[in-house]
Amino acid sequence: MRLDELLEELQARINAARGTRDRVHSLLEAVVSVGRELDLAQVLQRIMEAAAQLVDAQYAALGVIGPDGRTLSQFLTVGLTDEEVAKIGPLPAGHGLLGELIRNPEPLRLTDLGAHTASYGFPAHHPPMRTFLGVPVRVRDQVFGNLYLTDKRGGHDFDAEDESVISTLSVAAGVAIDNARLYEASQRQHRWLQANAEITHGLLSGKPRLEVLELIARRAREITDALVADVSVPLSSTDDLVVELAIGADDGMRRGLVIPAEGTLSGAAYQAGTPVSTAGLADDDRYPAGPPRPEGLGPAVAVPLGTAAKDTRGVLLLARPSGAPVFTDEELQPLLAFAGQAALALELAERRNDAEQLALLEDRDRIARDLHDLAIQRLFATGMTLQSAARLVEHAGAAERVQRAVGDLDETIKIIRSTIFGLRAREDETGPSLRARVARAVGEAGTTLGFPPRLSMEGLLDTDVPPAVADHAMAALGETLSNAARHARATRVEVSLQATADEVILTVTDNGRGIPADGRRSGLRNLAERARSVGGTLDIHTPAEGGSRLIWRAPLAAESRA
Repeated sequence: MRLDELLEELQARINAARGTRDRVHSLLEAVVSVGRELDLAQVLQRIMEAAAQLVDAQYAALGVIGPDGRTLSQFLTVGLTDEEVAKIGPLPAGHGLLGELIRNPEPLRLTDLGAHTASYGFPAHHPPMRTFLGVPVRVRDQVFGNLYLTDKRGGHDFDAEDESVISTLSVAAGVAIDNARLYEASQRQHRWLQANAEITHGLLSGKPRLEVLELIARRAREITDALVADVSVPLSSTDDLVVELAIGADDGMRRGLVIPAEGTLSGAAYQAGTPVSTAGLADDDRYPAGPPRPEGLGPAVAVPLGTAAKDTRGVLLLARPSGAPVFTDEELQPLLAFAGQAALALELAERRNDAEQLALLEDRDRIARDLHDLAIQRLFATGMTLQSAARLVEHAGAAERVQRAVGDLDETIKIIRSTIFGLRAREDETGPSLRARVARAVGEAGTTLGFPPRLSMEGLLDTDVPPAVADHAMAALGETLSNAARHARATRVEVSLQATADEVILTVTDNGRGIPADGRRSGLRNLAERARSVGGTLDIHTPAEGGSRLIWRAPLAAESRA
């Protein structure tokens, strides 16, 4: 009997030694498996899977501590299906029992996690969990996050050996995470350098401003794994911003949206002149204002385009999907350099535009001088010659035709003089001409529409159109362009302004949704009232190809009826 007992004890010790050997082998395999990966997301997934397998846990999770050091910025799970995660709702932020390891980064082992004083209980649809083992994961001297394991299979409790195994794994996990982060940083730096070279080439090659901005926003979105990227610029004569460029989900809906300076992430970055970030764009109480954003947005950062608050020319907004990592300080440094590139693009575009305007003014002066010195003088001489020749023409019909030609020459001379006046007019002396005002309004509308409208002008707009009628025409133009941007969802807008001998005609055509029969008519009533106040009319048509055509007319000799 004694021999049997000794044999059984020996067999038990052999089995225990074999189990320890197998567990050590499993731990070594887990360490090798975790250290083999260089992608950070894959490393974190392998850590959770290996931990659950080593201690035979049903559920495993890894919480990444956020920049504030008090809450979790990321929470990954193993053992729960996507449907179960969706039913549970928002992921934990690091309060209650999970926050206990954040406050006290030491291993924690419980036989009943619900009995702990820091436990808040489970949310609805959360599976029941009883046993618990939590271990901090350190990267160098900093706590990166915490590894949580629950419900050891077979109804057993986690023991000291389980704690020792997971603590050993956490050390290897810290090294693997550090390696993955270093590799990720080097790859990201390489991509930033490539993008900087591409943008510099675009700037030096003279690409259009909007094209360079789009390149900057697109590359920043790709490198930071953002879901959306918006570039907002100051809205003229207001303190607000307008989304000039939108890339990503629902970009067509966001382009042209007005962003209030107060209560928005982009507005805060624009006013402060420094980057502003948030862990959740939709849930941050600091930024309650602004237009609706696409669903599923999480961490976001707004980077000013400029070197200081007074030099800020716009804001680049990047937003990641919900549940993605928050933007770190290491990521903001290259973003700031990128923002400097964007500011340089805007600066170069403005300087190029100034140079083009100067060249245009010089050209206009030359054309006006040539028209006055050459064309008018020759036309006048031709008219005098025809008048003299008319006396020698005996045929009545021929004489009438000669007189008609002289009248046409006089009218041509008037048109050329009006053109010269328009070419030489300076806004600081005579105020902006109607042509200049219309061109400016149509150019500014391109920002809210997302594309430049087509413009054509005809007639003596700067000399024959009275100032009062010109003001009403400008107001009507602004109203129609605003309606096209906000309601029509058009991709093409054409503006025509014509001054005949009797009236001024403004025609705005778009290929949008048209004017619904049950839609709001306040804007159209305003247009019609403006036309009636100067004795004009407003006609609304639906072209055969769709869209709408608004024709606003006003007589040139009309008096106000308001």
